[in-house]
Amino acid sequence: MKKKEISSVAFYLVSAVFYVVSIITFAGGNGNSTGAVWLCLGSTFLCLGTAMSRKSQENPDDKENADQ
Repeated sequence: MKKKEISSVAFYLVSAVFYVVSIITFAGGNGNSTGAVWLCLGSTFLCLGTAMSRKSQENPDDKENADQ
């Protein structure tokens, strides 16, 4: 796998972790503001993962492939 593909998968995994923590925080009743922060962080990392995967699909022959 290329570095951009690995980065996008990592962003997706981190996003899922943030969403799980958000659900636990909301269900536990610890505070809605803390749960909202985790939810926003999960959404941010989901967007970053999508951006990285689109970059790797648009430019398959970029500088990373030239080094190999």
